Amino acid sequence: MAQRRLRLGMVGGGRGAFIGAVHRIASRIDDRWELVAGALSSDAERARASAGDLGIAPDRAYSDFREMARAEAGRADGIDAVSIVTPNHMHADPAIAFLEAGIHVICDKPLAATPEQAERIAQAVAASKARFVLTHNYTGYPLIRQAREMVERGDLGEIRLVQAEYAQDWLTESVETGGDNKQAAWRTNPEMAGAGALGDIGTHAFNLLSFVSGLKVEALLADLQSFGAGRQVDDNGHVLLRFDGGARGMLWASQVAPGNENGLRLRIYGTKAGIEWHQENPNVLTYAPLGEPKRIVTRGGAGLGTGGNRWTRIPPGHPEGYLEGFATIYTDAADLILGSGDGALLPGIDSGLDGMWFIGACQRSSRAGGEWVGR
Repeated sequence: MAQRRLRLGMVGGGRGAFIGAVHRIASRIDDRWELVAGALSSDAERARASAGDLGIAPDRAYSDFREMARAEAGRADGIDAVSIVTPNHMHADPAIAFLEAGIHVICDKPLAATPEQAERIAQAVAASKARFVLTHNYTGYPLIRQAREMVERGDLGEIRLVQAEYAQDWLTESVETGGDNKQAAWRTNPEMAGAGALGDIGTHAFNLLSFVSGLKVEALLADLQSFGAGRQVDDNGHVLLRFDGGARGMLWASQVAPGNENGLRLRIYGTKAGIEWHQENPNVLTYAPLGEPKRIVTRGGAGLGTGGNRWTRIPPGHPEGYLEGFATIYTDAADLILGSGDGALLPGIDSGLDGMWFIGACQRSSRAGGEWVGR
């Protein structure tokens, strides 16, 4: 039986927004979702105009997410899920409103701006029958899922070392002070973002190293900096990691590293082999068995078996990446909602709370001059 397209709503993501457009494109790639409703801005006129741009019917263009949750929950053709793509401090209230209305939630990361907001979301998830998905999109890359399977299968042996970094350069200068960079303005506002590079990109690196290695960080030591003149959030951080089971690791997150665009990298070393993956060349994974020549594993290429091929859409040699990673999250979410998938690889509330612990622990450690902070 053919599966119907699921009906998607969106909170945030109106004119001038970045991540909302990414979510909309990704949701359509596998033809599993149709955007039918939205509270795209808290400004009524901008909300209507943004909805018109996207072909949303006027009666389903809302300026208040609470009104949207009530109205959509009462419609026979109401939305199946809502995508929340607001700044971090505006994740909690919409997520809770839709969860209480019984509508599934797909939320951008990090989970929230503060631990208190995160805990409110967690309580709402526990009380609702609706599903909650957090869009750590890099977990949807085919070779990342392949790497996870290799670790689970024991190809690397016992894991000893985990190295992750995410480096950018777009905040090397204080671009937030000019008044015309909307993204920089809210991402460097501590009340809206909660953290700087840690929350924006550090949580991606933290989530990815845990997703692939299967290990849980039990303690960390962080040294955070704010190099931008007058900047109130971190823009660079170095973090030492202790994992359960004895493995060790390091994480670097920076938005002031000239020459780096979206340099997310992951390296994992065990007693039998190592792997290395770079997000800017995501269709290649290096696998290095101890005492043997390195092997280059390509997305969709020979020798993958049933691994990364399951999440590949086009033949090898044609690049897939950022948008397709998001699309995999949306497709897995659709399968979960329809009961045709178990969502085992989907980031959810636990991943979100783990990311919030990471942010808070790093901030406490750095304020204390670099003390170890445990769970």
